[in-house]
Amino acid sequence: MCGIVGAVSGRNIVPVLVQGLQRLEYRGYDSCGVAVYAGGLQRARTTSRVAELLTQVRDDRIEGTTGIAHTRWATHGAPVVHNAHPHFSHGPGTDAEVARPGRVALVHNGIIENHESLRAALQAKGYVFASQTDTEVIAHLIDSHYDGDLFEAVKASVKQLQGAYAIAAICRDEPHRVVGARAGSPLILGVGKEEGENFLASDAMALAGVTDQIVYLEEGDVVDLQPGKYWIVDRAHKPVSRAVRTVQAHSGAAELGPYRHYMQKEIFEQPRAIADTLEGVEGIVPELFDGIGADGAPGAAAWRVFDEIDNVLILACGTSYYSGCTAKYWLESIAKIPTQVEIASEYRYRDSVPDPKTLVVTISQSGETADTLAALKHARSLGMEHTLTICNVATSAMVRECKLAYITRAGVEIGVASTKAFTTQLAGLFLLTLALAQSKGRLPEADEARYLKEMRHLPVALQSVLALEPQIISWAEDFARKENALFLGRGLHYPIALEGALKLKEVTYIHAEAYAAGELKHGPLALVTSEMPVVAVAPNDSLLEKLKSNLQEVRARGGVLYVLADGDTHIESSEGIHVIRMPEHYGALSPLLHVVPLQLLAYHTACARGTDVDKPRNLAKSVTVE
Repeated sequence: MCGIVGAVSGRNIVPVLVQGLQRLEYRGYDSCGVAVYAGGLQRARTTSRVAELLTQVRDDRIEGTTGIAHTRWATHGAPVVHNAHPHFSHGPGTDAEVARPGRVALVHNGIIENHESLRAALQAKGYVFASQTDTEVIAHLIDSHYDGDLFEAVKASVKQLQGAYAIAAICRDEPHRVVGARAGSPLILGVGKEEGENFLASDAMALAGVTDQIVYLEEGDVVDLQPGKYWIVDRAHKPVSRAVRTVQAHSGAAELGPYRHYMQKEIFEQPRAIADTLEGVEGIVPELFDGIGADGAPGAAAWRVFDEIDNVLILACGTSYYSGCTAKYWLESIAKIPTQVEIASEYRYRDSVPDPKTLVVTISQSGETADTLAALKHARSLGMEHTLTICNVATSAMVRECKLAYITRAGVEIGVASTKAFTTQLAGLFLLTLALAQSKGRLPEADEARYLKEMRHLPVALQSVLALEPQIISWAEDFARKENALFLGRGLHYPIALEGALKLKEVTYIHAEAYAAGELKHGPLALVTSEMPVVAVAPNDSLLEKLKSNLQEVRARGGVLYVLADGDTHIESSEGIHVIRMPEHYGALSPLLHVVPLQLLAYHTACARGTDVDKPRNLAKSVTVE
């Protein structure tokens, strides 16, 4: 993984390919490259940014009308140039000097699980490997099947692949052809506006400004692009027609304005993102979660689905998992519906007890998270057909796979560490809680009116929290000198402590852990010293007095506390206790406010440490491999 762009055209397509990669930079990557046909196959690769790749192609005068490009996030093999995509086939031959030079060039997202056995078989045929990647195996495999028709060679090759893949391939002997295929990893076809142009990409955003006519390839599809035409076959290799949809994809190259980084900008965009996500919410009715059909028309009806469910299963990864953990408290306390929250990457690899009356809820910013999609399909295979997604991308695979959907309106999130996507997910999950409570007759009118009023006030409340930034900067100066931190929360705010620790880890590279505060004495207290800052989320709720006792345990061991406290908690600053006073107590919706200072703390600590805030090392924005 991480990003694919391909094109066949009558013009020099290199600027379009590189621009497509630039639009996908927000996903995170560690190398990038481009290959074109120009009398033969030519390529440029780098472990620097796409801007360096652009310099290379200009200096080397690489031009062509057919090409593929890629940003890579390393899985197999280190992030070095010889492992960067595109990969060329080399062989058969006894060594690199005599091996037939590249006939096939290929880019790939995903993981090929049987690459070792395929590699051994291809080496036995004389193919020479120049990388440690699983991707190079596919290039050689296609070459081994090639007999004058790239489309047929790809179809034969994908039959042998086990795992997940989205691929795009070109061939030296067919200069006006790009062939793609997908299984378990997203790939789209873009129908060009210019005569004779067609495109492939892993994300519609890569084609923003080039075309808005998008075909979403289905699982197992293989697609053949030629000037002015294309055709698709399904997993059985039978010709199939896929709908062309008009998609308004927005470029990720948004203006920073007065902000230093996209992460800071996106933190401050949260009041607007929440307002947009809640736009038009006048009464909490299940129709807010109605399905979206493949053609954009209304799909399944939520009222009917909600009537048939007795419990909820939430599947998600990373930050989205923590939003699901928060929602569990809401769903069980307000809607009175038993709820499980599972890490998607773990769920499908254990024995579980399925219940057909379960509402399976997936949460994903991109809607393309491979582990979550796989967990969703596993749940459905167990007979749980009631599915709903909370997602930020209406055209994503997750939305297409689920019967019901609520689309958050966070807008494009470029910073790898999620901020506004998280709070809009919480807003969507709280609406789901109220909709389920209403459908089950468990939401009194007075409570509904109060919750709606509080939700409408959220943007204003968030603005007040953002005004705490100068105080957070003071904390960040202390944290920048530390290498470890502990985060504490209780009840509804324990997942917020988890999210705060994750943010600090992601962008500062400080080791941070979060615990339910009551667990301190069961082990973590052994870590507490004056060099271990302890962050506590302290709303004025029913667990406040319990939390205060836990904080005293920290102080008694010489620990230094940093407390986010509601105004009426009577927690005051003193030696070893630093307190930032939250503007107001917000009841059940308090997590949406308390997480914002934690985001700011991570951001400003990262700035003080000089890390790459928007593109943290080793991380990718959209994790499309397992």
